Amino acid sequence: MRELDIGEVVKRSGVPASTLRYYEQLGLLQSLGRRGLRRQYDDQVLERLALIGLGQSAGLSLQQIGLSLPPQHGCITLDREALLAQADVLQQISQLQRVRRHLQRAAACPEAQDARQCGSFRKLLRAQQRLAGG
Repeated sequence: MRELDIGEVVKRSGVPASTLRYYEQLGLLQSLGRRGLRRQYDDQVLERLALIGLGQSAGLSLQQIGLSLPPQHGCITLDREALLAQADVLQQISQLQRVRRHLQRAAACPEAQDARQCGSFRKLLRAQQRLAGG
């Protein structure tokens, strides 16, 4: 285990020192102590920060991320059920983004006066009918 001071963690992770201190308050991170006035962390903190960032990118709250991480300096494990649930949410978001694109095309459709006659909108309706089993 290699010790990193807070400045090194900031430099290597891109996470501001204020955020590191906030994560400590939430229990997401724990420093090893201090050397002078500078907090010291083990080098595993970089992986934990990457996991926190990944969780945030996936839309998880810091509280949800905290529940998925092990306490303090243990082996990093993740709650697989929570990850699968979040993957489902992201799939839904992807589908909604596709619908949004089709609706935007229909609204700006040069092919037809009525958006319902737009090819992009018709394609969206056919896809929805297939999903509904019709």
